[in-house]
Amino acid sequence: MLTIENYLDSHYIHKSNWLRAAVLGANDGIISISSLAIGVAAASSTREPVILATVAGLVAGALSMAAGEYVSVSSQTDTEKADIEREKIELREMPEAELHILAEIYEKRGLQKETAMQVAKELMEADALGAHIRDELGINEISQAKPIQAALASGLSFTAGGVLPLLVILFSPITQIEYFLYGFTILFLILLGAIAAKTGGSSIQKAILRITVWGTLAMGLSALVGLLFGVKV
Repeated sequence: MLTIENYLDSHYIHKSNWLRAAVLGANDGIISISSLAIGVAAASSTREPVILATVAGLVAGALSMAAGEYVSVSSQTDTEKADIEREKIELREMPEAELHILAEIYEKRGLQKETAMQVAKELMEADALGAHIRDELGINEISQAKPIQAALASGLSFTAGGVLPLLVILFSPITQIEYFLYGFTILFLILLGAIAAKTGGSSIQKAILRITVWGTLAMGLSALVGLLFGVKV
């Protein structure tokens, strides 16, 4: 039996919060670690410096991604809470004005003036704060910030993405490690782009093209920096 919960869960937008953080983390992990490794490999004739730089970059990157996402989303949460507290005060001190604000919102969405006012009244009677949070502030369960969830998704996905080029480094011949890194990284990015596009319901071709172009650019510039400024060790 189709329920409203099942119907809502079928929409891609409900996956947007965790999907954005997970894809961003994995993509950043793959590209950052591969680019770092290629840059060091271009300036080194042994495997050890490449492994050391890769592991250090993996740990630092995962922690940085998690901390950055937590701080960013927490700031959004603080803003949402402040707006909700302000809305509580306004509902308590000027309920009539808030009623007309709600009615105007529904009227702008296409309802007749009388209908909009009636809807606003009924919603205010049922849950005034909830109606204003949802329709005036635009905050709902889908868009509401979740700092810990976003931080964990970013940190873990960065680690998962960064481990892939590390495995390539460990098992590839050192004399051709840059080429192995580039080839496998592009393959990883294509798979990630396809999975993200499939999960989010967007174009797989566009996702693959976008992620491949930017990944190639990042790795190419990193290799160039390694060649220009590196000293073979």
